[in-house]
Amino acid sequence: MTRVPGAEHQELAELDDLTTTGTVASGHTNPADYVGTTHAGLPTHSGVPGIQLDGYFPSGTHTNTNHGWNHDAQFVIRLPETWNGSLVVSGAPGVRAQYANDTAISDYVLSLGYAYAATDKGNTGAEFFAGSREPGDAIVEWNARMTELTLAARETVTQHYGRPADEVIAAGVSNGGYLVRWQLENHPELYTRGVDLEGTLWTVDGPNPFRSLPLAIRGYEQQSPELITAAGFDPRSDFLWEYHYTVYWPLTQRIYTAELDPSYSGSEADYDYLQRPEAHRAIERFALTGKIGKPLHTIHGTYDCLLPITQNSDAYAELAAPTGLHTYQRVEAGNHLDGLVDVYPDQLVPLVPLLQQAIRTPC
Repeated sequence: MTRVPGAEHQELAELDDLTTTGTVASGHTNPADYVGTTHAGLPTHSGVPGIQLDGYFPSGTHTNTNHGWNHDAQFVIRLPETWNGSLVVSGAPGVRAQYANDTAISDYVLSLGYAYAATDKGNTGAEFFAGSREPGDAIVEWNARMTELTLAARETVTQHYGRPADEVIAAGVSNGGYLVRWQLENHPELYTRGVDLEGTLWTVDGPNPFRSLPLAIRGYEQQSPELITAAGFDPRSDFLWEYHYTVYWPLTQRIYTAELDPSYSGSEADYDYLQRPEAHRAIERFALTGKIGKPLHTIHGTYDCLLPITQNSDAYAELAAPTGLHTYQRVEAGNHLDGLVDVYPDQLVPLVPLLQQAIRTPC
């Protein structure tokens, strides 16, 4: 039986269909993990038989409730019967779990014959920081879990198919995109190339979300569009600001403060990163530099209302430019979540199709 090296627990299932067309019915995915990540117009796929391996690596935290395991460091590996010789490895966006990219990435690449692996990054949910002993531990773990899964998935592929993958692609969205960048900076030997959609940029001196989110929150609460645009958001995206304030801005600032600056006790709007040395020290542990060692293609939308493009991918493109390995695709009217395309079909452009195209066709 195919075994995942290092797994504390695994379950193997031979499935008639590894895509969500089949796995929703068979119970081998969790639709709640990927809700809102894609738009209704995204083509669906089906009829990909193969093996699915679900399990977890050793971990002392319990935020991920999938399968009733209440155990973090969960993974999924999918091995199609008809393999094209390549492997795609992904980490969950946001603070979601291992099935979060099932419609955005897994279904598509499986339909083309890629093997696929994904990790929950080692901690999930609004209390993803619960296991941290020192500020930054949870995000440091994200990177370690991506490396852990890539090593295990490469060996699993070799074991199952009898030869190693010809190509190993790191692909991810948002925090998953951050993982792609960090991996290509720190472990380029594990990958052939990477694709990131709207990856989060963490740098000690900025840009980082602590420089943009408090200003946007303050701007919304004071009804000051000038402050929101000063945070880096496109003024033409103002029709999205109320939704993002209600759903994302204060919550995101709150949970990242709990992880990176737990001694802070003020409001989200009043947070001043320049005066918070504890946060600087935490971010230094996992900051990006742009010094990628393998080709990376970045995609980002100008109407991103969670990670403003000017403070994230524009800045990362400048950091990575000296390597000569970075290509960058700015998309007019693309937002952070493609699910909102269904609400504003005449104002937003979906980005996941571009992510899929970039995985298939190196830029």
